[in-house]
Amino acid sequence: MADMKLLEGQGAIITGAARLNGLGFAMAKMFADHGARCALLDLDGEEPAKAAKALGEGHIGLVCDVTDPDACKAAAENAVKAFGQIDILVNNAGISQPLKTMEISQANYDAVLDVNLRGTLNMSQAVIPTMRAAKSGSIIAMSSVSAQRGGGIFGGPHYSAAKGGILGLIKAMARELAPDNVRANAICPGYIEGTDITGGMMTLELLAQINAGIPMGRPGTTGEVAGCALFLASNLSGYVTGSEIDVNGGSLIH
Repeated sequence: MADMKLLEGQGAIITGAARLNGLGFAMAKMFADHGARCALLDLDGEEPAKAAKALGEGHIGLVCDVTDPDACKAAAENAVKAFGQIDILVNNAGISQPLKTMEISQANYDAVLDVNLRGTLNMSQAVIPTMRAAKSGSIIAMSSVSAQRGGGIFGGPHYSAAKGGILGLIKAMARELAPDNVRANAICPGYIEGTDITGGMMTLELLAQINAGIPMGRPGTTGEVAGCALFLASNLSGYVTGSEIDVNGGSLIH
């Protein structure tokens, strides 16, 4: 049982996956450990290829701006050429800005909504035809506890709005795609230790405050989020669609 590979022979696309300490790479690594071949997408030049190489043989890194529908379509086509199929999409690419309501400019709003919400739509549209044709697929989107509780620690109201929009988008897509056996679900992480989302703003005092508000008394790890993604990507969740799964140590129980 320990050697069972849940994603053997499957093809996966993970956006925002080039940073080795990030959620995207953690999910790609867990998928790869379970037999998937992964396409790691990101903005930064040579970084996606380096991240794919770090996973081992059989994976590819692609430069892709998820705000550009044509770039998303090209990435999906390259993944199909490499793997023959796309079974899993993880919409992980995102940006955050620690701004208050009256500080949010139109440019701030556009940037955060474009990457987080429009990017999720664009990449999903790029893979849905392939999944529909195969009558199989799992789309996973990264939302956030900030979408549920009305604000986060490091993201402003426009970030909460974008992540809340992801929940609505995923649920509507799940309803629409279910007859084609394509599932769509969201993950809502709380504070996850070790990622770049804090932008260097974390202090010991702030960490203590955060931990005090988490019933489990600690931040989550990227591996714990990746484990949830593995469940949603695999047939273990074959009857799960339109769901939002909290990975937050109990910090929001609702």
